[in-house]
Formats: sequence, structure tokens, C-alpha cells
Amino acid sequence: MTKKEERPASQVPRAVRVASLLSEGEELSGDDPGDEDEDDHAYEGVPNGGWHTSSLSSALPGSLLTPELPPPPMDGPPVSQDPSPVPPVIKAGWLDKNPPQGSYIYQKRWVRLDASYLQYFDSNKDAYSKRFVPVACISRVAAIGDQKFEVITNNRTFAFRAESDAERKEWIQALQQAVAEQRARARLSSAYPLGAGGSEPPDRAGSLELRGFKNKLYVAVVGDKVQLYKNLEEYHLGIGITFIDMSVGNVKEAADRRSFDLTTPYRIFSFSAESELEKEQWLEAMQGAIAEALSTSEVAERIWAVAPNRFCADCEAAQPDWASINLCVVICKRCAGAHRGLGAGVSKVRSLKMDRKVWTEVLIEALCAAVTTSDLAETQALLGCGASVNCFSGDPGAPTPLALAEQAGQTLQMEFLRNNRTTEVPRLDSMKPLEKHYSVVLPTVSHSGFLYKTASAGKPLQDRRAREEFSRRWCVLSDGVLSYYENERAVTPNGEIRASEIVCLAVPPPDTHGFEHTFEVYTEGERLYLFGLENAELAREWVKCIAKAFVPPLAEDLLARDFERLGRLPYKAGLSLQRAQEGWFSLTGSELHAVFPEGPCEEPLQLRKLQELSVQGDSENQVLVLVERRRTLYIQGERRLDFTGWLGAIQKAAASSGDTLSEQQLGDSDIPVIVYRCVDYITQCGLTSEGIYRKCGQTSKTQRLLESLRQDARSVRLKEGEQHVDDVSSALKRFLRDLPDGLFTRVQRLSWLEASEIEDEEEKIARYRELLARLPPVNRATVKALISHLYCVQCFSDTNQMNTHNLAIVFGPTLFQTDGQDYKAGRVVEDLISRYVVVFSVDEEELRKQRDEITAIVKMRVAGTASGTQHAGDFICTVYLEEKKAEAEQHIKIPASMTAEELTLEILDRRNVGIREKDYWTCFEVNEREEAERPLHFAEKVLPILHGLGTDSYLVVKKHQSMEAMLLYLASHVGETKHGMMKFREDRSLLGLGLPSGGFHDRYFILNSSCLRLYKEVRSHRPEKEWPVRSLKVYLGVKKKLRPPTCWGFTVVHETEKHEKQQWYLCCETQMELREWFATFLFMQHDGLVWPSEPSRVSRAVPEVRLGSVSLIPLRGSENEMRRSVAAFAADPLSLLRNV
Repeated sequence: MTKKEERPASQVPRAVRVASLLSEGEELSGDDPGDEDEDDHAYEGVPNGGWHTSSLSSALPGSLLTPELPPPPMDGPPVSQDPSPVPPVIKAGWLDKNPPQGSYIYQKRWVRLDASYLQYFDSNKDAYSKRFVPVACISRVAAIGDQKFEVITNNRTFAFRAESDAERKEWIQALQQAVAEQRARARLSSAYPLGAGGSEPPDRAGSLELRGFKNKLYVAVVGDKVQLYKNLEEYHLGIGITFIDMSVGNVKEAADRRSFDLTTPYRIFSFSAESELEKEQWLEAMQGAIAEALSTSEVAERIWAVAPNRFCADCEAAQPDWASINLCVVICKRCAGAHRGLGAGVSKVRSLKMDRKVWTEVLIEALCAAVTTSDLAETQALLGCGASVNCFSGDPGAPTPLALAEQAGQTLQMEFLRNNRTTEVPRLDSMKPLEKHYSVVLPTVSHSGFLYKTASAGKPLQDRRAREEFSRRWCVLSDGVLSYYENERAVTPNGEIRASEIVCLAVPPPDTHGFEHTFEVYTEGERLYLFGLENAELAREWVKCIAKAFVPPLAEDLLARDFERLGRLPYKAGLSLQRAQEGWFSLTGSELHAVFPEGPCEEPLQLRKLQELSVQGDSENQVLVLVERRRTLYIQGERRLDFTGWLGAIQKAAASSGDTLSEQQLGDSDIPVIVYRCVDYITQCGLTSEGIYRKCGQTSKTQRLLESLRQDARSVRLKEGEQHVDDVSSALKRFLRDLPDGLFTRVQRLSWLEASEIEDEEEKIARYRELLARLPPVNRATVKALISHLYCVQCFSDTNQMNTHNLAIVFGPTLFQTDGQDYKAGRVVEDLISRYVVVFSVDEEELRKQRDEITAIVKMRVAGTASGTQHAGDFICTVYLEEKKAEAEQHIKIPASMTAEELTLEILDRRNVGIREKDYWTCFEVNEREEAERPLHFAEKVLPILHGLGTDSYLVVKKHQSMEAMLLYLASHVGETKHGMMKFREDRSLLGLGLPSGGFHDRYFILNSSCLRLYKEVRSHRPEKEWPVRSLKVYLGVKKKLRPPTCWGFTVVHETEKHEKQQWYLCCETQMELREWFATFLFMQHDGLVWPSEPSRVSRAVPEVRLGSVSLIPLRGSENEMRRSVAAFAADPLSLLRNV
């Protein structure tokens, strides 16, 4: 620029500095219409790309404009066109760039020149350019003015200014030399010198929105690069913005259904397409570019070294980069599509550049020798004529051709035969089109055929997918990869699903989507692929083959049955709760089959018989808890997508599936949960309600309750005050009346009615027993549970006015589904209630348990210790196994009579934990606030302890590590007293208010069978304090904020009659001393019985789950009425049966 042209500094617009191509969070202003003619100036002035669309005067034909150099000529082995390292930089440095329109705005740019491109950047640290100009597009380089020079293309001129004339000269010489070398290469290769439409067409090109840019950009996926252009015209010119090397790229879907992200270590490019289908096509094209970028030319160059391998075996096209490994021929990309259409059983197609792991040294040698070695060619000819690779050779020592080749040391023959073990001679039916041909399912799990596929999704499919949303794709399953192509002749797949990445395979019910038969494939990358077919057999065959491809041998047993869902999930079970393991699961009907890496094959979980099905944790870390008798399983939601599908499927399978008894949710005793819930609630809330079962509840409330129970009875908790007993009783009666087959079944109904007319008592009872045995198991268990309940109801007939006869009048027509005119139905029910003990073989022990439970219910009501809003039938307590964490939770129903030993055994039974010799499993009461814990005595009742637990306390079952040492001490201890010095501190708390006093002091203690005495010193004659030993609770541990002098301390708690709680903290000098004191406390408090006998621990019976467990819900009626009823029942529970 001359001095005459220069403006004053104040008039020169300030240059706008740009951070990079895609600055995070940048907002671009609108375009100024007046700047449309200043194309490059407008581009320079807007931060990274709010470019204006310029109207170019002319454009050369696409065939003459290529931004990439053509391949060099092939002298001997051809030079690979595969992705190569970044070409060496010829020259780089800072230059001032001036727009071609002659603006006075100069901007510093980092300019870089290599053999292919001239690029300029905002800074020398940027990875992506502001502009790139292919060297092939440069027609001339000329010097102009002071330190300035121009780079001229056919349609554009780029002006630069250097710091000095010498630097300008270096740039001009470098550019002229690069252009000359490029033209020489172009002449030798007879390729097109310019333009974007060179020898390699784009895999996909079109307009996309890019976040941060107002106008759409033209994007082209070419080979292993994604190129960005301002518009279509500049794409034809070959002058672009930047290109992205996909060797460092990754693509994934964004939250918006039309958007996706191209992620690199330097920037994230957020694109938006016109539609979801177009987005899927862009994703597939970019994934193909990534595969291309990661390919290698090493194998291709070695194979091309043999002259015949430089041309396609089918069409003789040059530089074929595909091969059929079983036919040992090299083919081009187009012919590879035809081979793939034949199926993997005929031709196994592999890429010379991308399938690197396939190409072993022996296979490369076999392919190179196939066209030069006569014996290998002869073997090929024999196989082509139909010879079997697995035929018997006649030699027992080498029974197959492969064994013969191995015996002779023919490695090339061995490799060839090995790759042809599953090859079949194609038999094309001339009456059927090629697209209907499917290959045979082979032991190597190869399968091919047409499937209909929707775009992959990143969330569960909530809505029905219409038929129009499916696209027809040729799919090939081979060598652990499921590939889908545009058609059967396409060479490059639209996408691939590796079997190793499949985590779940689901089969929705027929007609869930537009195609009648569909299946879903879930991958580790949180993607869901939906495939469909109209033919049920073909769909089933695909599901079978895909399952075989991704399920390991240890879980092959899961494939023996049809499944709704199959896959792997992280789980925790048994005592292995420290870390999750991966197990294989299949859902078949209402059974969940599981195969774990360690241990024997597990029995399937009966989902409709679960004691508990719950989801714990937050939305990010969900855990599905399945509790069945003797075991608990925790399934973790490591991957949200497939876990959501498993959760919904398991919950649906665990729910009631119909109206019959066997289709309901069942308890351990095969009693439907809906019956259990109603009967248990009435047992505890309605035994003394006048007219129970005779009175009807409100129709609307009864209907709503019954619907909720039928939907998921396990999750329904009946509460007094929310449901009236008459509503619950009406729901139970309606459920029994509406059973399609009835409780006594249609087949046996008449036999039951006829049995009621038998006059001989013994014969009648024998007939009832016979008919009872013929009932289905669920019906038989339900009949016993219901009659047992009605027996308890009639025991309170003085209060509820419902004796055996009145109950029979109500339940006869209900159970036999009659109109009430047949008296024989009522007689059957009356006989079963009055003869309950004899017909159902109930012993006195079972009756005693019923009496104890009902007595406990009424006593809790009379004493006023129960809450009116407790859950019916359940006082649920959360107990932990070994440590407090979500995976170790167990929800246990606590009867009034349950002891600590029974609770411990119940927990261990649920987790299927065996007790070995010297395993001292104990239930501990843990107080987190006091940082102390107390092992419960094995005979201690659990329910009173639960009432006294605070919010900071809980129960945990774990091994008592000190019990063996304590028992050894007691066995060798002489005398019944214990005395010694300990550190002592008193902490008096009145009505829960902590009033600490003093620190720790030395005190002398004496413990005997009656009391614990504290003396100021050994020589003292009168104790300072004295406490009755049986009223003390001794906890191991002392809270740290008290600064105990040793770590061997325990906390002693005593609550007075005035509810004044007194606490003392005692510290011993050694751990052994602590054990001795604690053992002596237990010995004195429990009359020397510290631990139960060994047989009671080993030969334990699994607790029976049945109706009528104790609840804390009060009964209805006055206290006097309940006292009279319970007193009579408790005094002589068998008096009602003496006339039987």
C-alpha cells in the first residue's frame, strides 16, 4: 500500500481478532445486506463464520475442480490412498491478509503451506483453519506493491503482505514450487487438476446448520475427512473453510432429535439436520469416515505386490481394496457389494484396509499364492465344484482335509480350508428374486437377509413406531459384527453393531410397532436399534442368531427357551456386596433366569412370588431389589437405557397377568397376595367389627380398591382410617366371586356340594380331604388360608355377631358362585369352618401360634401402644446385613413373638447364607449418634426394641467377632462376680436433654448377679452408685467427642421409672478386659445363657410364611369387649372343637 492510499490511523477500522473457528458460546450478529459484495471481507470481519452468501460470477465444471490431489501413478506396488500422516509443512509463518476488494483492514493470520493445501488460521495454536485453498486450484502467484503478493485461483484472489521483501520472496518461491510439483503429479496420473469433483466422490454432501453460525454450511464427507464450505458454489470451486480429520473424531447424537455432535480433542462441532432420518444418514456417513481414517494400507500394499492382485478378480478394476478370504480373490468396492449379497456362507468379504485383525500372516500368504500356486488353485476348483471341506478322508488319524494339510505341514492349504469350513455352494432359485435368498444358519453364527430398521434412539421407545419409519436394509451377521447396508449390493455398511457391545436383546409382543414382529438391540453406548419383519419365523431366526453371537458359553443355557428379554447386567447377591459382578439374565414369562460367573446355576426367580420388588437409590444410581425366599438380588442400573427396559419388563412380569388364581401375584405359600392383603387387614382391624363380611362397603370405594389390588397387590398397603373394613371385606368377596373358574373349580364344584350331604361324619371328612387334594395347588392353599381366617372370625362371634352359620350364609354363594338358593353351598363352608382342624390337619402348635398372635394384637390395642395408621398386616423393619448401605437392606415383617435369633436366621435365609462352625451371627442395635452398638441376646424380643429405636438407630446382622473369646473366658472363669478399675464418666440426660458432667476418672466397680456398684476407690466400703443389673443396656463403644482415654470402652444406659435416662461411659485398658466385662454383663443378665446351643443354630427350620402375622394395628370395639373375647379365646382355644 502506498502512502497516498493510506488513511489516518483514526480512520482505519480496528481489526477484529477471532479466537478460533468455533469459540464456545459465541453469538453471531445478523448479516448486513450492504456487505454482500465484499465476500471475503465479510468473512474476515465476523467471528469464525457468520459468513454472507456471495454470488460467484462463474464456476468451473466439477470435474475440473478438486480440492484433493489425485493418486500418483502405480509403478510396481501402488501407493496407498489411505489416510496418511499429516503432510510435511513446506512453509509457515505470520502474514497480513488483505481482502481482495481492497479494504484497508489488515488482519494478522497464521499461514501454513503443505503439498496439498494453503491454509490460514487465527493463530498458530488453532487446529482448524479459517480458509483452505487446494494447491491444485492455484493458477498463479504474483508480487504486488510493498511486501505484498497475490495467490490467484480461477475465481478468487487472495492478497497477503509479508514483513519484508525477502520473506515475500520466500513465500512466492514456496508456492510456485508446490504448484509446479502438484501439476507434475496430476499430468502423470491423468487425473483432473482442479475442483471438488475429483476421482473420489463424497460419501455424503449437503447443507447443515452449525451451532454459532447464522447461515447453513455445505458439508462434505470425503474419505476420512469432513470438509466445511460456505456454500455449494465454493464446494465446486474447492475453496473451503476447514476440514476435520476423522482419525481423532467421534460422533454422537445430541438431545435434540435432529442434532448430533462431532467431537474432536480440539472442538465440538454441533450440527443440526433437516429431519431425524437425515441426521441418521449423516451419522452413518461420519462413522464410515472414522472407520476409513483408522484403516491401514499395510496389508493392501503387500497383497498388491503380486501383479495379478492389482486388479479386481471380477471386473478387472485397478487397485481393488477388498477381498473374499474364503475364495482367495481380490475384488473392488463395487464387486464386494455383489459378493456380500450372496451371504457370508458363500463369500466372506473383508476390507484390505480396515479389517486389520483378520489379516494374519498365513492368510496374506494364502491370498498372494492363490493365483500362482497350482495345488492351492486346484483346491479352490474342487471346492467350487461342490467338494466338502469336512468330508471324511479315509484316514482315522487325519479324518478331514484340514487334518491332512496339518499333518503334511501345508500352512497355506490349512488357512484356505479353515476359511472355507462354513462355505456353501450358492443355489439360487430362478423362481425367486435374489433379495429373498437367505443363507443357512451356521455354527459360526453367520446370517444375512433383509430387515426393516428405524433410526437408532437414545431413550426408550414410548410410542408405537409406524411402518413408514422403518427403512429396508440388507443385514449381515458375521464374525461377531451385525452390519446393515443400503441394499444387498452395497459394499460399505451404513452402520455396524458389534456383538461384544450388545448388552440386551428384547422381543416386544407382536404388533407393538408397524411391523408385526420386532426386536430391539441395546448397546453399551446407550443406543437402541429397532428391527422388524412380517414373517415370525424369520424374525425368530434373527433373534436366535444375534443371541448366539453375543451370549458367552457359560450362559448358553439361557438360549434353550424363548425369551422376552436377554442380556447382561451388574448385580450383587449373597455376601458379595462389596463390588458388583456381571451376570446374564433372561426373562421368560414370569420367571427371571440368571447365570452368574461364580457358583452353580441358579434356580429361576418366580417374579409373581417375590416378597419385595422395589427400586432404591436416586435417578442416577438406581438399584432394583428382588427379594425371594432365602435370597435377595440387587440389580444395578449402570446403563440407564437398557436398565429402564429391564425394570419395566420385570415389573410387568411380576404383576398379575389375568383373572384366574394362578395368574395373580403369589406369596411363598401359593396364596394370592390380594387374598393375603385383605385377610390380614381384617384379621387385625375387623375381628371385632359387628357384621363383618355381612355388611357391604361403599360400591365406589370397593371398586377402586379392587382395581388397585388387581393391578399390583404387592405395593398396596391397607391402613386403618384410609380403608374401612367393610370396603376391604367387600373387595375380597367380589374378587372370589368373579374368579372365572371359581375357588373350588367348575369341574369339582358339584362333587363338593354332593359331599355335604354325606351323613357319616368320618366318610364326609375323608371325602372333603380327597376333594381338597384334587384342587390345583394355588386353589388348595387359598381355601385353607380363607377357612383358617374365617375360623378366627367366628371365634369372636360374641362381639362381631358372625358365627359359623352366618359366615357360611355369606360365603357359600360367593365361593360356589350361586344365586344363594342352593343351601348345600353354605353347608360346605360351614362344615369346613367347624371341622377346620380335622379337615386341614391342623395341630395344636399351629393353633397356639394363632392364639398368641391375636392375643398380642388385642393387648397392643388395650395398652395403647399401637398407632392407628400402621400398615395392615405388616410391621416392616429395615434390617441390614453386615453394614448399612442400600445393597444390604432387608425389609422384614416383625411378629410380636420374633426373637433376635429368629430375625438373624430370617436374614441369613433370605440371603442364602450358610452358617459354618464358629460363625457367631448376631443382630446388633446400632446407635449412630452415640457411636455405639449392642449385640442383642438371642432370646430378646425384637418388637419392643423397634419401638425404642430413635431416628439415629438401626438393626444390622453381622458376625460377633468377640463372642468366641467371651465364651472361652466364661468357661474358664471361677465365681459369679467381676471387679476391677475402669475409667468412668457420667452423662445424665433428662427427657432426652444431654447434660454432660465432668471428665473420665478412675473408679472401682463390682458386678454381681443383682447389681453393678461403683466405688470411689478400692478401699471404699460404701458404693457411690448402685444399679440393678437387669435394667441396664450395655453398648460397645464411646462417642469420640467425649475424648475417651482408651479405645476399649462401652456405654451403660439405665432408664428410671420417671423416664429419666442415665448414661455412663466406662473405658478399659485392654480389649481383653473389655470382653471380660461385657461377657460378665451378659452372663448376669441372662442367667448364664449367653449363646444358644449349637443344634438350634444349625438345624433350623425355615420360618413358615402364612396368614395372620402379628401387626401393630388396633382392633375395633371397646376395650371391655376385646378383653372378654381374647380372654375366652386365650383360655381355651380348642374348646370350640370338642364336638368335632
